[in-house]
Amino acid sequence: MVIFALFCLLLAQLTGEILSRSLHIPIPGPVLGMMLLAAWYALRRREPSAAMGRAADGLLRWLALLFVPAGVGIITILPLLRTAWLPVVVALVGSTLLTLLTTALLMQWLLRRGPRRHRA
Repeated sequence: MVIFALFCLLLAQLTGEILSRSLHIPIPGPVLGMMLLAAWYALRRREPSAAMGRAADGLLRWLALLFVPAGVGIITILPLLRTAWLPVVVALVGSTLLTLLTTALLMQWLLRRGPRRHRA
């Protein structure tokens, strides 16, 4: 079942990538794919299976390795970052604050809705 769950995760990523590139959506394909997968589970009103959780946990265990190429990329463009550090810092701080604000507002909204009980 974990293999099938991993297949579903990769299929969601592929679907997101296809939609992102074909419709010229400015959202990365994997992000769009995970949004589609989350919407799928929300529409079905079910939680992901235990196999999906195990597959996701297995991928998350190795997530730190994905930062190595990003670190190498930053080092290769270091001369550019030295000249354009102010816009980069403003963008990083601004996007972080926007993310925190959005998360806090969403959390308040969800807490006000209260727990919902599923009928079996």
